[in-house]
Order: sequence, then structure tokens, then C-alpha cells
Amino acid sequence: MATSCRMATLQQKQSSFTLLPSSLSQFHGARLSTSVQYERKVSPLKGVLQVTASGAKNILIMGGTRFIGVFLSRLLVKEGHRTTLFTRGKTPISKQLPGESDEDYADFSSKILHLKGDRKDYEFVKTRLAEEGFDVVYDINGREAEEAEPILDALPKLEQYIYCSSAGVYLKSDVLPHSEVDAVDPKSRHKGKLQTESLLESKGVNWTSIRPVYIYGPLNYNPVEEWFFHRLKAGRPIPIPGTGLQVTQLGHVKDLAKAFVQVLGNAKASREVFNISGDKYVTFDGLARACAKAAGFPKPEIVHYNPKDFDFGKKKSFPFRDQHFFASIDKAKSILGWKPEFDLVGGLADSYNLDFGRGTFRKEADFSTDDIILAAAR
Repeated sequence: MATSCRMATLQQKQSSFTLLPSSLSQFHGARLSTSVQYERKVSPLKGVLQVTASGAKNILIMGGTRFIGVFLSRLLVKEGHRTTLFTRGKTPISKQLPGESDEDYADFSSKILHLKGDRKDYEFVKTRLAEEGFDVVYDINGREAEEAEPILDALPKLEQYIYCSSAGVYLKSDVLPHSEVDAVDPKSRHKGKLQTESLLESKGVNWTSIRPVYIYGPLNYNPVEEWFFHRLKAGRPIPIPGTGLQVTQLGHVKDLAKAFVQVLGNAKASREVFNISGDKYVTFDGLARACAKAAGFPKPEIVHYNPKDFDFGKKKSFPFRDQHFFASIDKAKSILGWKPEFDLVGGLADSYNLDFGRGTFRKEADFSTDDIILAAAR
């Protein structure tokens, strides 16, 4: 049976921290607001925030080394919480991020903790989590309700279970944007997340569910902005299905991480669902142009096509669902006081400058479906 592997021991004395300026893309120096009890002293210098924790929590993040959890864990550590990542150990627990100072990285890597294991080994999960006695669980990578049940069984005194769900649970509708009270689709590919929300409600625990729309930003492992950046860099036309006027919505990962922090210990977030994404909606064509503007490329050539005219096999020719898909974030704004810091072009620039523009990406370019579409358009 696997055993816990501690990378460090959390320092008892918490020091103040300085948020990096917006030029280094570290949350734009935005103040992070949670209902955990803190004494805050704001420096007259812009972007400098001193925090002394008086209510630090013992927090477990399920996952945390790929995308959302990378940014969330840094915020939690800076807020003074004892933070542990539960992973299989296949990826390093800490890695310095572009734009992250040596001092900030050293502080984070000295405090982040690790529990190695497979979350599908339910007996192991129940045994080890019971030994640790976590106060709060952030379930970032859970997909099925059965994955959450052993966590709840192991932690009967759990103060809060914060779940990363998806706006993909909503039933397709002609009336948009989606709000948290809209009908859901029990047959959607995200039905496991919907069932997890139902489980949390049935167990009577204090839970909060976050439903992002499309997430983007540095380290994104889904081909969202990266799909466009590959084509822009190669100087290729961008094939977009239909008229290109389909409306969608993107939310920056750092804004999402802020929302996750703001529900922590927040009585107003108890047993509530919140949509989290960007402030504005955008068409597919508009997104192609926004990516070009953010990355400093010329205005792209866009080629429209009818997906029904082609057989691409198992390959996807476009990274978004071919429909209008966007959600209201008014509830999070009014109840949590949360708001996104990134506008679309600024957020895409942050992603490009800290990731693709440095020559790093998750997937190699594949233009095979593009070539089929472009050949038919000639």
C-alpha cells in the first residue's frame, strides 16, 4: 500500500507576501477575498498585500499538478493554509512557473505537501484521509460520484467539500445564458459531475460546486487557445464550422482559482452552485481574431465549412461544441463579490506570453482535418 510522501513541513510562522505586478501576470495584484478570518493590512504601494492567517485550514486538493490546481494551491499556501496535493506522483508536485519569482517559488515549494496514491483505490483513500483529518477538500479532478464517496466516508468532520463541476451539465437550450437554476442534462458527458453534486447534497455535507464554462490560460491541457495559436503561428487559415457566429464564453484559470478561494469558509457559498467564467461572450470568428490580437499576429483568414459535409473519423476538427454555449456569472458576482480580472484579449495575451509564446504547449500541431477542409474549399 502506498504511503504518504511529505515534501516539506509547513512553517509555523506565516510571513507577509507581495503579489507580483501585472506585467508578470500574477493575478494583476488583485486582492483575494475569503470569509476565512484574516487580519489584513494594505500597503500604500499598489499590489502589495500583507496577510496574517488566524484561521488556517488543513486542506486537501484532489489533483493539483496540471492546470487549475497549480494556481489554486499557490493562493491557498499564500493565504496561510496547510495544503496537500493528492496525486499518483507521476508529475512533480512543484515546478517554477513563468513569471514566478525565485522567492515566491521557494516559499511555495517549501510548504506544499504531497499524499501519493490512486483515488480509485477507495480503501487506501479512506484509510489515509482518515489519518490526516483534513478540514476542507477541493475536488478538482473528480469525474464520478463513486470517487467522492470514500472521501466523505473518511472525513466525517469535514468542514467543506468544494467541487469542480462543469457548465456542460446544463441541458441544451434556446434560452441563454445558462443560470444555476436551469435544467440539467442527466445524459450529458458530464453526468458524473452532476451525480457527484447530487451525492454531496444527499450526504448533508457543507458543499460548494463551481461550474466553469471553457477554461483557458497558461498550462491549459485542453486545446482551447492553443488550437488557434498553432494555426496563427503557422500562418494558416483558420477553419471554423458554420457561420462562425456561434457564441461561446471563456474564463481565465487565474480568475477561476480566485473564485475557488472566495468560497472557502464562506457561509453564503454553503450548498450552492456557481457558474464561473469571463465577463463577455464571444463568437467563434471573434475568438480567432482575439487570439491573433493577443499574440501579435496579423488578422487571420477564416474559412467557414459545414461539418456535415465531412467525415473526419475520430478526429475533432474544432475544439468547441458547435452551438451557442455561455453562462451567467451574476450569482457569483452578487453573492461572492467575485469578478473576473481578465478581459478576453488580456487573458489570451497572458496565456500566450507565459506558455505558447515561450515555445511550450501540450499537443503538437495537427492540421490534417484543416487540410481536408481547405482542399474542399478551393
